[in-house]
Amino acid sequence: MTRTRVSILAIGLAAAVAAGAAGASPAADPGLTASSILIGGTAPLSGEASSAAAVARGAEAYFKYVNARGGVNGRRITYKYVDDGYDPGRTVQAVRQLVQQDRVFALFNTLGTANNLAIRDFLNSEKVPQLFVASGYTAWGSDARRYPWTIGYIPSYLSEGTVYGRHLVKTKPGAKIGVLYQNDDYGKDLLNGLRKGLGPKAGQIVKAVAYDPTSTNVDSQVAELKGTGANTFVVFAFGKFAIQAFIQANRLGWRPQIYVNAVSASSNLLALATQTSSKKTTTGAISIAFAKDPADPSWAGDPGIKLFEQIMKKYVPGGNLKDGYYSAGMASAFTLVDTLKKAGKNLTRQTVLKASANLNEANNPFLLPGIVVKTGPSDRFPVEQMQLERWSGTRWTRFGGLVTAKS
Repeated sequence: MTRTRVSILAIGLAAAVAAGAAGASPAADPGLTASSILIGGTAPLSGEASSAAAVARGAEAYFKYVNARGGVNGRRITYKYVDDGYDPGRTVQAVRQLVQQDRVFALFNTLGTANNLAIRDFLNSEKVPQLFVASGYTAWGSDARRYPWTIGYIPSYLSEGTVYGRHLVKTKPGAKIGVLYQNDDYGKDLLNGLRKGLGPKAGQIVKAVAYDPTSTNVDSQVAELKGTGANTFVVFAFGKFAIQAFIQANRLGWRPQIYVNAVSASSNLLALATQTSSKKTTTGAISIAFAKDPADPSWAGDPGIKLFEQIMKKYVPGGNLKDGYYSAGMASAFTLVDTLKKAGKNLTRQTVLKASANLNEANNPFLLPGIVVKTGPSDRFPVEQMQLERWSGTRWTRFGGLVTAKS
């Protein structure tokens, strides 16, 4: 073969390679194909917080509903969530598997403050979106510059606590307040919010007692608070510990005014507490709501609750149609679908991150009327509006209008 012939072949090969490179599509982000999006998450499918696994199951059901209608911009959503037992150590292991082995596109709706804190550094270093975490820890917003790949969803715990404090100042100026709180960032955030809302009246907190989330019960803490003479009992506890608090107060014959944080205020949990203690103990308890409660008969005929029931019957056969955890999961799933649509057909982790920080969603059918899911570059809490509600002994009744910690 002549030198000229070799040169011609080399030039031709180089041209072909260059042409191929010019026409090649850039590699898609992990978890994406032309027809699918793989979303990952963890949930307490077992353990003390397993009742809250309905949040993930509700979200999964909504994604199936969306997939049956063509998905998002032609892609169907696969939602793979792994049991972490509400244990941050297990959350870390599960998320590493989801990111490194399963190669998910994004993490979504992982439950728990400590759980999300345990994976935040890893996900941000890997530039994996940590979307709409199921926790109201204030740092999801205040740490946005350092952790841009993480965004919250529900009202911040600081805001929620502030609303309770302001309500107490207006309605019970002479309150003697005892607080039970989980000894972590979740409980401390709520307690700080309560103090902020009380303002100059913060000294009316006669005692705040912490409990370890790995402990067996909170009986001694409740007894200690009763012993202070408190006439108001603020329960910043999760799941079984909130129920234990109500039961122990009943055993001790303590009948304070109760405030209970939203994540432990589902109708199912309050009904269980009422059945196992006394209706007098929980009647009049106050909390906040931001999602429609399917156990509330006032929503009968509401299009959002009708859609919720339709999805449950189709995709969660046998599921409890009165369980608000399912509807809360659908609310956050609706917002994720909205975010993916806004990110466009040329979906990337970067475009979905940008879309999540530019939301203005006024049509979420699972949230209370008037609530707008809104974010901005410096606003990392999509849901900030809430409404106070009171437990009648059998159901929650909302009162007053929508409020925020600023209003």
